[in-house]
Amino acid sequence: MTAKEIQQELEMYIDPVKKEYLPKFFKTGKGQYGEGDKFLGIVVPNVRLVAKKHREESFETVKELMRSEYHECRLCGLLILVERFKKNDEKDRKEIYEFYLSQTERINNWDLVDLSASYIVGEYLKDKSREPLYRLAESELLWEQRIAVVSTYAFIKNSDFTDIYALAEKLLIHEHDLMRKAIGWMLREAGKRNKDLLVTFLEKYCLVMPRTMLRYAIEKFPEEERKYYMRKE
Repeated sequence: MTAKEIQQELEMYIDPVKKEYLPKFFKTGKGQYGEGDKFLGIVVPNVRLVAKKHREESFETVKELMRSEYHECRLCGLLILVERFKKNDEKDRKEIYEFYLSQTERINNWDLVDLSASYIVGEYLKDKSREPLYRLAESELLWEQRIAVVSTYAFIKNSDFTDIYALAEKLLIHEHDLMRKAIGWMLREAGKRNKDLLVTFLEKYCLVMPRTMLRYAIEKFPEEERKYYMRKE
């Protein structure tokens, strides 16, 4: 099936209310991080339904979806890759991983990263060198930096926290709010599984961490502990 035919299938799920709302939610205005992105107005569960039907589509078809001006088409391409990755062996997973990293300029909003990075990059690197994450973290492309951080979720779920703390340290004083939120989110997830490690990190860095990152990291702490860390402003 062609990318155009998959887009037509997606268009069956257009919601006019979402079409008006989503561009504002994903900051598509001039000078904003999602500047120029276009939305059909389709919620994620419906994009996922279409992706699951087309999990066997070729890389060429997925590449065409990734080239689309429409956000939901690019998301559908990524979710096809996620579905394929789940079902394939090591050789095919390597191809999916490499293809994914060739498309990072089109993985160009936070939800596109968050719904794909840990399921492809993170899962692939679980039993391999994590060096690719540090290369991504040094990229000038915001989305590659976010991929590096969010990919660690796959490790965190396995109680492997080394890389999230190393990356958080490396990217601690990041200027972009989307990175501050991503790092804070992953620190929170790590803290759910091992609070002592998170506390050690916070005691070292809470005075210099951006406030957004800190708030995200301590969101699940009891109120008194949150006040303790936020008081150190």
